[in-house]
Amino acid sequence: MIHKIRARLMAAALLLSVSGAVQADTFVFTAIPDQDESRLMTRFGQVADYLAAELGVEVRYIPVKSYAAAVTAFRNNEVQLAWFGGFSGVQAQRLVPGSRAIAQGVEDPQFLSYLIVHASTGIEPGDDFPMALRGKRFTFGSRSSTSGRLMPEYFMREATGETPQRFFSRVGFSGDHSATIALVQSGAWDAGVVNYKVWEQELREGRIDENVVRKVWVTPPYPDYHWVIRGDVDERFGEDFARRVQAALIGITDETLLAAFPRQGFIPASNDDYQPIIDTARALDLLD
Repeated sequence: MIHKIRARLMAAALLLSVSGAVQADTFVFTAIPDQDESRLMTRFGQVADYLAAELGVEVRYIPVKSYAAAVTAFRNNEVQLAWFGGFSGVQAQRLVPGSRAIAQGVEDPQFLSYLIVHASTGIEPGDDFPMALRGKRFTFGSRSSTSGRLMPEYFMREATGETPQRFFSRVGFSGDHSATIALVQSGAWDAGVVNYKVWEQELREGRIDENVVRKVWVTPPYPDYHWVIRGDVDERFGEDFARRVQAALIGITDETLLAAFPRQGFIPASNDDYQPIIDTARALDLLD
């Protein structure tokens, strides 16, 4: 009986060892949850299939519930690659020595945010930040969002000379861009700020009624989204692996994959491209 028990334990240990080996050979990535989770699963599931074919390894996408969770997963080596916004990418790079930005969308060096308002405010589009928003209810996206909080807040402070908490009657955080659009459109908030790509995509998909919610101001451009990879992937997956991942991302030409982001394509990126994000985050006391 004792021999049988030992044999079963040894078999179980071997099975766990094999399972662990399979898991260790899986290249895992995530992305900041800037839109509805079901959309992200479809979008990044397709990316996982593409990368697996290009890299010749098992690739898996795992969703996360927040921007902070994406950074934590990257720091803890639960994922080796992540699609970050400018600020979350900078946070990840600082937490994981040797990690680096390897690719960004063609549009990402000159990214924009849209200020949107409910029609009941009576505010019309203009080139300048609408000071008529003083005293209104305003929502950002995620607290760690570059396009939904960091850069718009910086530009709003420049325009008003005040913090959002002093300028508006109430300030909230919706969690993601899709939620911001829905909340302003419903009238739950008078105004909000969103990633211009998400706004334009939802407009094309018929999710926005411009008679109810409208874009009234556009921020100056700034660098934003990018792919960040850990510095130890070559040791784990083989020599030159990081370069191969970069080449695979830049090599995406499938219109379905690109439209899901949406991006025209991907181009090389480096950590230095995001120094403006570091400078802005420090100016807002969001980064040491």
